Amino acid sequence: MSETTTRIHTQSGQHHPVRLYLVVWGLLFVLSAFSYLVDYLQIQGYPRWSLILLFMMLKAGLIVAIFMHMAWERLALVYAILLPPLLVLVFVALMVSESNYTIFTRHAFFGAAQ
Repeated sequence: MSETTTRIHTQSGQHHPVRLYLVVWGLLFVLSAFSYLVDYLQIQGYPRWSLILLFMMLKAGLIVAIFMHMAWERLALVYAILLPPLLVLVFVALMVSESNYTIFTRHAFFGAAQ
């Protein structure tokens, strides 16, 4: 075997530059600071929960992509891990959209107290 082939076979695993991890940790810190800033500025109502959920999803995406090495995995594995939670979110959205119909039906058939 040549020296290049031997060197390739002795290396194991993926190694990424430390700079990448430091940048991701910095981004996670900044996103967390923005999330705390939402509370500090006392933003209320839908904007509050929208911002908190946005920052949470961005942080989760960074963690999954970089620290769980999903950015470098095969597409089939990414779909196997990320697609089921995405489908659960779609089903939750469908249930939320049907909730007004359900409450309307309950009031129509069971009657509101008069």
